[in-house]
Amino acid sequence: MSRTVVETTFLDLNLTDFGSGDMSDEMYEELCNSALSEDFKKIFLPTIYGVIFVLGIVGNGLVILVMGYQKKSRTMTDKYRLHLSIADLLFVLTLPFWAVDAASSWHFGGFLCVGVHMIYTVNLYSSVLILAFISLDRYLAVVHATNSQAPRKLLAEKVIYLCVWLPAALLTVPDLVFAKVHDVGSRITCQRTYPADTHQIWAAVFYFQHILVGFLLPGLIILTCYCIIICKLSQGSKVHQKRKALKTTIILILCFFGCWLPYCVGIFVHTLDTLEVISISCTMIQSLEKWIFVTEALAFFHCCLNPILYAFLGVKFKKSARNAFSSSRGSSRKMLPKKRGVISSVSTESESSSFHSS
Repeated sequence: MSRTVVETTFLDLNLTDFGSGDMSDEMYEELCNSALSEDFKKIFLPTIYGVIFVLGIVGNGLVILVMGYQKKSRTMTDKYRLHLSIADLLFVLTLPFWAVDAASSWHFGGFLCVGVHMIYTVNLYSSVLILAFISLDRYLAVVHATNSQAPRKLLAEKVIYLCVWLPAALLTVPDLVFAKVHDVGSRITCQRTYPADTHQIWAAVFYFQHILVGFLLPGLIILTCYCIIICKLSQGSKVHQKRKALKTTIILILCFFGCWLPYCVGIFVHTLDTLEVISISCTMIQSLEKWIFVTEALAFFHCCLNPILYAFLGVKFKKSARNAFSSSRGSSRKMLPKKRGVISSVSTESESSSFHSS
């Protein structure tokens, strides 16, 4: 996701993007520009961003720390967790800038305006795409347990850079081109500024880009892989032993779509209205602004859930964390390879059934 969606919704919402019929832009903006009070924005956004920042720093920082201690015994799934935590950590590091911007004004200059936009974009896209790679890895480990080692290693060590980090980096080019600082009188803003005559087209393109790359594509991969995994785990014997894995799989699906679907629905409706495909009333515009305002905070909260869903629920991670904090660095490294041997003695399917032990 790019900062474009944020700046044209609740932080710097420009309601002249909406269809205004026969009414002038100025009149329409005057009538519909008070959907949310400035005081509410100045309190809500910094508070939510602050909570996400603290939880994200603690959770993702702990994952990175523990993964650093178990470098020699790191599995392919651990590598995904490390990528995911790095992406989420870099993302939450941009939130204090936006919190200050929401509370008062942009005080950090043009260079940081572009830089924070780019960091924000690359890590939002990469974190969602990494979740899709994790689901692919789980699919291979569970459904193709006997011959999945080679493709899983290829995905985790090489393809992830080509299909996650490279596209995410390329998607920051619009930030480099369009992100600018503007003095609007009462405050200084940092946002993307498109050419006036093609503003709506540019905005719609980036909205659809976010929906496609930041939600639909990874969401389809996640849903397909985990549904196949559920079917696989539901078959055969030892159903009771696999019940926990089934519950965990369902939780992963519900958390992803529960966090991102409401927000993407909001920006999809906003995009249709921007292109004048649909026409909505002033009341609906205000309701849509409130909807996007709240659901984006919910979507951002997913970066705090990732360490819990993909690391903290795992028995192996909890043991590694205890070793990292209760033993010296040297003794921890001696113990971890031994634990790896125990884990690798279990069959691939059993290892993958736990979802958090590989």
